[in-house]
Amino acid sequence: MDDEREQSPQHGPLAGFTVGVTAARRADELGALLERRGAAVLHAPALRIVPLSDDSELLAATKEIIGRAPDIAVATTAIGFRGWVEAADGWGLGEDLLERLRGVRILARGPKVKGAIRAAGLTEEWSPASESMAEVLDRLLEEGVDGLRIAVQLHGEPLPGFVESLRAGGAEVVGVPVYRWLPPEDIGPVDRLIDAVVARTLDAVTFTSAPAAASLLSRAEERGLLDDLLAALGHDVLSACVGPVTALPLQARGVDTVQPERFRLGPLVQLLCRELPSRARTLPVAGHRVEIRGHAVLVDGELRPVPPAGMSLLRALSRRPGWVVSRAELLRALPGAGRDEHAVETAMARLRTALGAPKLIQTVVKRGYRLALDPAADTKYDAGV
Repeated sequence: MDDEREQSPQHGPLAGFTVGVTAARRADELGALLERRGAAVLHAPALRIVPLSDDSELLAATKEIIGRAPDIAVATTAIGFRGWVEAADGWGLGEDLLERLRGVRILARGPKVKGAIRAAGLTEEWSPASESMAEVLDRLLEEGVDGLRIAVQLHGEPLPGFVESLRAGGAEVVGVPVYRWLPPEDIGPVDRLIDAVVARTLDAVTFTSAPAAASLLSRAEERGLLDDLLAALGHDVLSACVGPVTALPLQARGVDTVQPERFRLGPLVQLLCRELPSRARTLPVAGHRVEIRGHAVLVDGELRPVPPAGMSLLRALSRRPGWVVSRAELLRALPGAGRDEHAVETAMARLRTALGAPKLIQTVVKRGYRLALDPAADTKYDAGV
């Protein structure tokens, strides 16, 4: 039993990693899922949602549909569809809207929105198993849309290519903007997240909507940090998107993203649980297995939190494992350390204490420090230097 207890991890798969959350909606739910798996979370809602009852664009679209029924309605999100019906009720138009939609062919993107449609007393005609808007579009175009009037429930952002393709096929499209995104009232958290990405103190940023991604990029550009942000997202900080539409603003800037097969928060978190540990540097050092994570180190599977200065030194040493790194070079790796090499000695002492195994890092007199890479690994790592 004792052996089993020693081998079983006392931490979640995301322990030692810091993840940024840009979501405005369901941010608490996503943050809780990440924290439950050990991650530290930086919340920075990149947008805010305009309340539906205050949205004049939705009111105008609702009146237009009541005045002249569409042939087809495409419902994309459950929260959006429910919100539309509730907003219409608030304007005294709820019954008129539902009566008009009862005579309309309704296509639902997935099971959640199907539930919202049925809860409103309506019935969908069809829903794709893939939950993909691309499959909805393919079906409509195969059937032919020339001359048809199609209402499309937008979900916070234009659907790239969807509306344009329908119009190119001859359809008249009425967009139903069930909620709109605006910049956050408090931009401070977004700025802190941008700074953290640029400083590489975040390991991943999650995106659950295309407007959030676009808003983050726009704010970085306003601050003159867009190139720095893109460089960090391109190499060191993972961009995790809930689906392909969400990823488009990032991909348009050349940023590679990862996405789960199912476009849900749970699979997004599961993806991070696989991706981030796989990206961590693991080295055999002084008879120990050392895995270097964002703000902590696993030493033989035991999680050891490390101060930021110590992590900076450890990363500098791990770039050339087994090789001596001079105090001057380590000083440059310390953020805001100035010119006093004593700062290196102080940070190194704290790092060794945090690691709990002082022999992992060797002092080489008058030269600097080195990771005590196991001899069997020397050839492997020297070859890459």
